[in-house]
Amino acid sequence: MPTNTLNQIEKLNTIGASLSKEKDRSKLLEIILVGAKEITTADAGTLYLVKDNCLKFEIIRTDSLNFAMGGTTGQAITLPPISLYDKQGSPNLQNISAYAAVKDEIISIPDAYNAQGFDFKGIKAYDKKNNYRSTSFLTIPMKNHENRIIGVLQLINCIDTQSGEVIPFSEADQELASSLASQAAVAISNFTLVEDLRELLENFIEVIAAAIDDKSPYTGDHCRRVPDIANLIAQAINDTQSGKFKDTTFSEQDFYELNIAALLHDCGKITTPVHVVDKATKLETIFDRITIIDQRVETLLKDVKIALLELKIDCTDQKTIDEAETSYETFKQQLLKDHDFLKKCNIGSEFMSDEHISEINRIAAYRWTDSMGEPQPLITENELMNLCIRKGTLNDDERKIVNHHIVMTQNMLEALPFPNHLKNVPEIAANHHERMDGKGYPNGIKAGELSIQARLMCIADVFEALTATDRPYKKPMSLSTTLNILGKMTLESHLDPDIFNVFVKEKIYLKYARLHLNAEQIDNVEISQIPGYTA
Repeated sequence: MPTNTLNQIEKLNTIGASLSKEKDRSKLLEIILVGAKEITTADAGTLYLVKDNCLKFEIIRTDSLNFAMGGTTGQAITLPPISLYDKQGSPNLQNISAYAAVKDEIISIPDAYNAQGFDFKGIKAYDKKNNYRSTSFLTIPMKNHENRIIGVLQLINCIDTQSGEVIPFSEADQELASSLASQAAVAISNFTLVEDLRELLENFIEVIAAAIDDKSPYTGDHCRRVPDIANLIAQAINDTQSGKFKDTTFSEQDFYELNIAALLHDCGKITTPVHVVDKATKLETIFDRITIIDQRVETLLKDVKIALLELKIDCTDQKTIDEAETSYETFKQQLLKDHDFLKKCNIGSEFMSDEHISEINRIAAYRWTDSMGEPQPLITENELMNLCIRKGTLNDDERKIVNHHIVMTQNMLEALPFPNHLKNVPEIAANHHERMDGKGYPNGIKAGELSIQARLMCIADVFEALTATDRPYKKPMSLSTTLNILGKMTLESHLDPDIFNVFVKEKIYLKYARLHLNAEQIDNVEISQIPGYTA
């Protein structure tokens, strides 16, 4: 075998190996065209890809004119795509590239200016404008593993390496270029398939995140905002040049994995009952049962009023009537005051002290009469239990239901066959309620067993929840108040102190606030006063 042919085969093998490694689409297409030109000694070439029944120009190269468009050049190709069929559906057999794609044929033309059957007017006009002569052509359809034409590789003007003259493409050139075109078609299809699957995964994850947030208007865009905070923290850690994280570097893939995990960190909430997720007050189930207590109070007042009126009808002693009216007014004012107290407690915005709980138990002793004439408690046992919730609006059973979403998140994500570059998504996403001292849930994992990404997710989740502007059961907190709470949680071994220091030092809280918080939340923060922070 001639030495020149061996060199061409070696080049072909080298190009094939490059195709399998390249991750950038523009570079991949460039390798294909430049490689084909090299092994066939072509001066010029064009790579087209099939899109919407057209051949779309992807890369154009002409060495002798120092002309390059598409690929990595940054020069957009403004030429219109070549239609494969006309409006009536008839194939375009006048254009050589379209013919090769439609007929699935390799076309080799020694001299375009003397060829018959094809329309070279456009090429001749280009030649005249650029003082060039497009002579020999080798046009090869690119067919993938599914036997589908995905593009066309066209080479122009084979150059004789000895004389420098333009010569026809040889049969060996055709075989080598055809082999490269086949490898290229498979590489492009694989690349497209990977990109399509990646896009599908990302869009599916976005849909899940949107569904979780849409399920409850009270969590708003939580699943979309947590990734913003997580990425800001990770970037700050990446940029750290000293301290504990000076040797910590997150790659582009690490950031991608973190973003996916952050989007999915609450995916288990899709199984949480809406009336628990949306529980804005202590007495809310399908509706807020404070309205039932309102009706009972109204009924009780009417009962007492009726008793007073009946006394006034039957009694002739004015002193007794006066005392009864005074007693009624005293009772009425106390009941209305107690009623207001219950409504305030129902909101769940303040911590319930022992004194408050004693007051609720006293009020529960009121009795009203139902339509059957039976006395009933003003507050049922279940209502009493809910009204006595110390903090927030969820009782113990409901809190367990909400906490269970973490278990479901873990189960759901561990059941998915994540590719290797996303293998840590379940660990990062499912551990954002763990504590550094091992007292978190669902697994009670200590800091040393948690990845940095999982630990920073803990901070991102809490910070977003405290500053969120779309929760009806609480007011959005200011930055100073939020950082004070986060600092105390750090001192209590709830959050990672080193990551919290980065969060404060690099002012991640402020960068996020400028994007998502109300102006009144962005108050003055005295960093030196934040508990748990060490400069």
